[in-house]
Order: sequence, then structure tokens, then C-alpha cells
Amino acid sequence: MSRHPTVKWAQRSDVLYITVDLQDAQDVKLKLEPEGKFSFSATSGADKIPYEVDIDLYDKVDVNESKSSVGKRNICYLVKKAENKWWKRLIKQEGRPPVFLKVDWDKWVDEDEEHEQEKKLGSDMDFGDFDFSKLNMGGATGEGFDAGGEGFDAGDEDDDSDTEDENMEETLDAEKGEASHLKKKEATTSASGEAEEKKD
Repeated sequence: MSRHPTVKWAQRSDVLYITVDLQDAQDVKLKLEPEGKFSFSATSGADKIPYEVDIDLYDKVDVNESKSSVGKRNICYLVKKAENKWWKRLIKQEGRPPVFLKVDWDKWVDEDEEHEQEKKLGSDMDFGDFDFSKLNMGGATGEGFDAGGEGFDAGDEDDDSDTEDENMEETLDAEKGEASHLKKKEATTSASGEAEEKKD
């Protein structure tokens, strides 16, 4: 049976920020329909534990203008609303939301503060050139989209690769420095040993 990952959300008048917290997600499949149907599935960990989310968003969305970014710790979605207006909630279902659905307070802005925070948030979220339309997930025909056919590998969009390369360079530099230090120490030790032999 599939588990539900934690899903965090925030909004602006024109977009939704949806973040699925799932480390090392593999076999990521996502589906977004113009009517607001949002589906996500993936596996995680050595045991390939399945996770999934199926929710009906509060209102219609623009599939072609929506984007996603898959990282090592989470999957971020920038979902464009069909109409520029604030939603009362994320999902159509009234009452208490599902336990896995939470407000993303790091990105949350009240309606009257939207313009002040717009620039700050935009610089924090990098979706690059990766978007839903490139995954053949819909279009003007109004049909739904599904990346599940060919599978969607989280490894294709690894946002931590630069950091790993930098860490590897730092490790190599440190090892070179240590090796150089040991050679100098050996040279000093052997020179002092020769000097003592001459004294004897």
C-alpha cells in the first residue's frame, strides 16, 4: 500500500507553490489536468517504498505554464492558475484537509503582502527550463497529461550536482595538501637523521 509524502503549499494570485517532501525520489510520475486534478507518485529508499498523492485542486490551472523541479530532498511544482485570483484553500474538499497537506510557511505570503514578497520568492526558487509541457503532459486540447508512460527519473534533474562537484574538488585539494605536507615532513626527518649520523 502506498504512503502519502508530506505536501506543503503556498500561493500568490497567479501561481501555487507545491512542494512534495520526499528524499531520493525515484520513478517520479506526475499528472496535472486543466480541471485541477493533481497526481504524484514515486518510490523512495533502498526498499523502493511507494508514495502517492491524488488531490483535486480548488480551481482550474494552466498546464502549459506550470513547471517542476526534482531535487534530492523534494519535488517542487510551480502551478499556474487559470485565473489570477486568491484561492480560499488548496483543494476543493471542504473541512479539515488531509493530514499530509501542510502550509509552506517559508513561502507563505498574505494577500495584502504579495507585491512586497514577489521578488524575494522568485529568486529563491529555480525551476530552470524544466516544465510540464516538455513532458507531453497536455496542451490546448484540454487533455490531461501523464509523465508515467516513459517514467520520470529524479536523477535527470539533480539540483545538488554542483555542490557535490565542489565538495569533491575540496576533498581532492585537501588530500593533495596533506600529501605535500607529509613529503616535507619526511624530507625534514631524513635530513635531521643524516645530520645526527654525521655527528656520531
